[in-house]
Amino acid sequence: MDLSTTYLGLRLRTPLVPAASPLSESLDNIRQLEDCGAAAVVFHSVFEEQIRRERDELLHHLDFGTESNPEAQTYFPEPAAFNVGLDVYLEHLASAKRAVNIPIIASLNGSTLGNWTSYARSLQAAGADALELNIYWIPTDLNTSAAAIEQIYLDIVAAVKSEVTIPVAVKLSPFFTNFAHFAGRLDAAGVNGMVLFNRFYQPDIDIETLEVRPNLLLSTPMAMRLPLRWIALLYGQVNADLAATSGIHRPTDVVKMLMAGADVTMVCSALLRNGISYLRLLESNLAEWLERHEYESVAQLKGSLSQKHCADPSAFERAQYLRAIAGGFHGT
Repeated sequence: MDLSTTYLGLRLRTPLVPAASPLSESLDNIRQLEDCGAAAVVFHSVFEEQIRRERDELLHHLDFGTESNPEAQTYFPEPAAFNVGLDVYLEHLASAKRAVNIPIIASLNGSTLGNWTSYARSLQAAGADALELNIYWIPTDLNTSAAAIEQIYLDIVAAVKSEVTIPVAVKLSPFFTNFAHFAGRLDAAGVNGMVLFNRFYQPDIDIETLEVRPNLLLSTPMAMRLPLRWIALLYGQVNADLAATSGIHRPTDVVKMLMAGADVTMVCSALLRNGISYLRLLESNLAEWLERHEYESVAQLKGSLSQKHCADPSAFERAQYLRAIAGGFHGT
C-alpha cells in the first residue's frame, strides 16, 4: 500500500503531519513523533511580539543600574534570561534537523513586514525545509477595507518569497469576503501551499472576577467540516498544495480530507488528547481502509470526492444546505 504524498515539494511517507503545537517544543517529542510515523513536523510558532518583548526586557536589564557602581553585578539577570526568543527557536530547529530525518516546517507568526522577511531568512538558514506563515491578525479598524486586508497578506507573501528559496505555505482563516477569490490571488502570487484553517482562539469573560481571559479549547471532529468543504472547492482550481487542519481526530477524518483533495492532514488536538503514539493508529487504520476499499494508494484517493470530481458538484454549495434542512439534522 502506497501511503506517500507530496506537500510543498517534499515527498512524504504518509499524509500525517503533526500541526504546530507545544509537542514540538521538546526534542524527545520530535524524535517520538518520527518514531510513531509523522511524515513531517510543523514546529510551534515563533511570535514576533514575543521576540520583541524579550528583546525589550533584555535592553531594560542591560540599562538598569548603569549609573550605579559598575561592580554591582547583581543588577544583571542570570544568563538564562538573556535567551532571546528567535535565537532559542533557531537553535532548537537546528537540533531537531540533526536529530530526525523527516522534514521540519518552521512556523512564523509576525506582524511587521520587515521582521517577516528577516525572520524567514533566519529560519531558512537554520535548516527549515519549508515555512508556514501563520498570519494571525484580527482587523478591528472600521475604515480598513477587505481589499486592503487582502493586500497586506499578499505583500507579506511576496516579501517572504523574495527572501527565501524554501517553499512557503500560508495558514489562513476562513474570514474573507470571498475566500475563493482570495485563494486565487494567493495562488497567483506563487504561494506553495495553503493550510485550511487557522483556529482563532476566542477570549471568554469571567463573570465573577470581571476579567477577560484567554480560553484555549481543543478542537472536536465537527471543526473539520469547514476545511473539508473549502478544500473540496479549491481542489483542481489552484496550483498550491492544500493542507487540512482543524478537527482531524479519527482515521475516517483523514480519509474524508484526502477524498476532498488535501495533500496532507495536520493533526494537533488528537495527539494532545491521546498521546503521540496515536499517530500509529491513524496510519494503520488509514492503510486498512484503503485496502478494504481496494485503493492502491493515497494518490488514487486524493480529490476523488472534490467538487471537481463529485457526481453532484452542488453538494458543496448552497443547494446542499437546502437539502440538509429538508432532510432533517444528522450527526457527525
